[in-house]
Amino acid sequence: MSTHSATGAIDHHTDPTTTTGIPNKKLFMWAFLASDCMFFGTLISTHLIYRLHATPNAPDPKKLFSMDLTLFATFVLLISSLFVALAVNASQKGSVKSVRRMLIGTIVFGLTFLSCQVFEYGNFLAEGLTPSGSMFGTTFYTLTGTHGCHVAIGVLWLTLMYIRTFKPADERPWVLRSLGHLVVFAAVAVSCVVILVSSAHAVEEHGLTLGALAHAGQHNILVIAIALIGLAVLGWLARTRKTVDFGEANAIDIESLGLYWHFIDIVWIVIFTVVYLLEFL
Repeated sequence: MSTHSATGAIDHHTDPTTTTGIPNKKLFMWAFLASDCMFFGTLISTHLIYRLHATPNAPDPKKLFSMDLTLFATFVLLISSLFVALAVNASQKGSVKSVRRMLIGTIVFGLTFLSCQVFEYGNFLAEGLTPSGSMFGTTFYTLTGTHGCHVAIGVLWLTLMYIRTFKPADERPWVLRSLGHLVVFAAVAVSCVVILVSSAHAVEEHGLTLGALAHAGQHNILVIAIALIGLAVLGWLARTRKTVDFGEANAIDIESLGLYWHFIDIVWIVIFTVVYLLEFL
């Protein structure tokens, strides 16, 4: 439990407010999101314009798009917003354990979304939709790839925030332990993405059967072992009963992270509409 939570006092000196009454961290995040909104607006407008000028002999997007997969990815990303909102609420109450659980949930859903995007890209490239093969391919990969990078950055931020919740309240060194925590987390994240993508390919080829999943598992035994060992290490690292320097005073950090994550969710809804749904109207 945080020392701030124990005393019931929140140290606002670590987060000074502006003349507007809005904390500097939140004001900076709003300014960044405003600029990012214009950036995505440019990419979306470019896609809408150039989709009207199809490249001859380019693959038909209607035949390539799998709406079931895209709807699943959209659902996963929207649900992740619920988890990050619960993390914000838990941080305002000083419940560190709840913050950790909600951050982990958001990370899991974020990695699932990225796995869907990697799987989709692999299929599109195999079908001939490349970034340089047509105007649609160029704008599609630029727009969705940029959004995917934002999701990946968000997952990294979530991971770093999760690790931050373990900072000890005393002066004990924790940097090396945190770096080790991050390395293990990265290994588990990459392994999970590989497993999910491989399983999706197996299901696509053989159907949703135990045999298909077992076939995928046989080809990824080493990756599965790394993931299981990594999860065990993460569980061991999370078993700390020492007082941590994280509580209500850090709620502004979780709120800033939440603003960023909600923004990329909203952007995806727009992308889903103008890139995927528009092709079927």
